[in-house]
Amino acid sequence: MRAIRYHEIGGPDVLRLEEVSDPTAGPGQARIRVRAAGVNFADTERRRGLYDATAPLPRILGSEAAGVVDQVGEGVDSRWVGKRVVALAQQSYAELATTSVDELLELPEHVSFEEAAGLLVQGLTAWHLLFTSAQVQKGHRVLIHAAAGGVGLLAIQLAKTLGAVVLGTVSNTDKAALAREAGADEVFVYGGSASVSDWVKQVTGGSGVELVLDSVGASTWASSLESLAPFGHLVAYGNASGPPPAFEVEALYAKSLKVSAYWLRTPHPAALQRQAREALGQALAARRLRVKLGLVVGLEDATQAHRQLESRATMGKVVLRVA
Repeated sequence: MRAIRYHEIGGPDVLRLEEVSDPTAGPGQARIRVRAAGVNFADTERRRGLYDATAPLPRILGSEAAGVVDQVGEGVDSRWVGKRVVALAQQSYAELATTSVDELLELPEHVSFEEAAGLLVQGLTAWHLLFTSAQVQKGHRVLIHAAAGGVGLLAIQLAKTLGAVVLGTVSNTDKAALAREAGADEVFVYGGSASVSDWVKQVTGGSGVELVLDSVGASTWASSLESLAPFGHLVAYGNASGPPPAFEVEALYAKSLKVSAYWLRTPHPAALQRQAREALGQALAARRLRVKLGLVVGLEDATQAHRQLESRATMGKVVLRVA
C-alpha cells in the first residue's frame, strides 16, 4: 500500500509517499480501506519531535480514518466488512489502517468520507471539553480561542446545543464569518487596539465568562484568566503559540478560579468514550453537527497540508483524500 512516512524529525519536507507492507487486522481489530484521513496539529508536532519523540522511525503519521471495512480479525463480527465507518486509527496517512473494533462508528450515507475524517479527533476533544471537563449549562458564557479551527467550530456548535452564549477569537474577518456561521454570538478579530479581556468585559457587561477553552497557550493565557468571571474555569488543551507561562496559585484566589487541562490521549473510561462517540455520531446523522472542511488534498500532498496547517492559513478541517 501507499503511505506517508517520515524517516527523520523535521519540517514538512521530511514527509515521503512510499510503498509499505499492508497491515493485517489482529484479534479484536478491523482493517479500514481508507478513503480520507484527518490531519491534526498534533501530527505536525509529532513530525517535529514534540510528541512521541522516542517512537521508532520511519513512522506513518495519522490518527483518524474514514473508509470501508475490508477485513476483520479474530473475535470480530464479520458483518462489519463492507460498512462505511470512521474511527480513531493510528498510522492513517495510508491506504489501509487497522484499529480496535470498539473504535468504529458507522456512517450514514449522507456523510462524506472527507467530512467524517474531520469528526473524531476534534469532535471528541470538543465534546469532552464541554461535557466532561466543564459540564456547560444553559446560559453559561463560553470563550473559545481559535474559534475557526476544527475543534473551535465543533465546540461552538455543541455549546449552542446546550444553550450557552459563545464568544470566539479569530485572526481575520474571514475566520470571524466562519465562526458566526457556526453559531458564535460574538467574535473578536485580533489586530485592533482593544485587548481580548477588555472586549470580553464589554460584551458581558463587565461580568466575564464562565468558561474559556484555550488551545493557543502562551499568547492568550493572560487574557484567558482575565476574561473569567468569579468561579470561572479555564481549560487548556493545546499550546499552538508555545507553552503557557508559569503562574502562582495565589493569582487564582481573588476570583476563585479553576484551571485544568484536557488531552484526548489520556486513557478514558470505555463507557465515557463510547458515550461521546455515539453522541457525535447521532448529532452528525441528524445534521445538528457539521464538519467544516477547509483544505482537502490528496495523500501525496501531505507536505502541503502540513505547511498550510502550521501557517494557520486554514479554516476548518484539513483532510487527506486517499484514492
